[in-house]
Amino acid sequence: MTTRTTDTGKTGRGTWPLARVLRDRNAGLYLAGVVVSGFGSSALGLAAGVWVKDLTGSDGLAALCLLALWAPTLAGPALGTIADRVRRKPLLLAANLLPAGLLLTLFAVDSPGALWLLFAVLFLYGVAGVVQDAAESALVAAAVDPGLLGDFNGLRMTANEGMKLVAPLAGAGLYAAYGGPSVAALDAVTFVLATGLYAALRVREAAPEPPPVNWRRQTAQGARFLWGHPGLRPLVLAGGVTMLCAGVGGATLYAVVDNLGRSPAYAGVLYAVQGAGSVVVGIISGPALRRLGPRRFGAAGIALFAVAVAVRAVPSDAVVWASSAAVGLGLPTVLIAALTAVQRETPGPLLGRVSATANSLVFAPNVLGLAAGAALVETVGLWLLLPALGAVLLATATALARRPRAGVLSGTRTERL
Repeated sequence: MTTRTTDTGKTGRGTWPLARVLRDRNAGLYLAGVVVSGFGSSALGLAAGVWVKDLTGSDGLAALCLLALWAPTLAGPALGTIADRVRRKPLLLAANLLPAGLLLTLFAVDSPGALWLLFAVLFLYGVAGVVQDAAESALVAAAVDPGLLGDFNGLRMTANEGMKLVAPLAGAGLYAAYGGPSVAALDAVTFVLATGLYAALRVREAAPEPPPVNWRRQTAQGARFLWGHPGLRPLVLAGGVTMLCAGVGGATLYAVVDNLGRSPAYAGVLYAVQGAGSVVVGIISGPALRRLGPRRFGAAGIALFAVAVAVRAVPSDAVVWASSAAVGLGLPTVLIAALTAVQRETPGPLLGRVSATANSLVFAPNVLGLAAGAALVETVGLWLLLPALGAVLLATATALARRPRAGVLSGTRTERL
């Protein structure tokens, strides 16, 4: 269905994989697009909540911005099917241009009565994001050298986390100076620029075959493939449990800051330290995946995350700083491992809906974890809650690290991602 055209063959076999990724034309364009669109998305993510808070004074309504963005993830399997019914590159371009146009309507939001428009745009923004992720995951598998997928996905994580270090501050400054519409305009521009970068990708796609079954059954095919694959299922389930615990742990952040005797603004410092850890793991993930394989790589990261979460209950700045760096290092590993394995193990015609289903199973629990954590942090002490989360994570890491049956993501081509 998709033919890959790349310049990777011009590099020597002995070249460091990171350098090979950056020299690969398609990979470089993808990463540039991720950086550009990620900057705008991270800036808007913070500004939207502040915008609602300023207009209404309500913390609850401000929190609904996050819900509006994440809610479409629950429909990921159905939305991901779109990427298997049409050509992926035009779909990726459309999924970037649609939110660019929608964001410009936010210039009409100037009072609490107009907030329905902001929430509607954020919801559609989330829908476009789910479709974009599915199309991108499927197209990347064809456009990037299979031997570089682990390195590419790690660098993609680095690019995303790097933007989270700088974009929210830029968005907050722009909002303070010119208001919410200016941030929306910035995000729209980044989507247009990303569309131009994606349009330059060299891929040749044939029109997909007409589906032999209806939409519901086609969506179910992706879920059945994922659930029935003995190598992908444990990775995705481990990712879902990890993100559930990450949500609960994330809801305790301000309680941790309070436990240190610091002001709420100190949370920004911990976010920055965590982001720095994620940047590092993104760079080393490709070699680590090849050395350890996806299951052991993911299990090692979850175990590190478990210890980091458990020790956050200690009222020490040094310990909490080290914990934040370890969270940044450990949390992304299973996400990178699962995404790379899905791209390598899934047949092309199924990849859109399988990747979207995997994303839903991994990331939707984070929302549930945030809600559960918000309730638990008010009733359970940190000294009990955080070590309990660590124990659940350690059990998850142990289960994932168990030796699989011969040929299941171990000793096969996937083991050498």
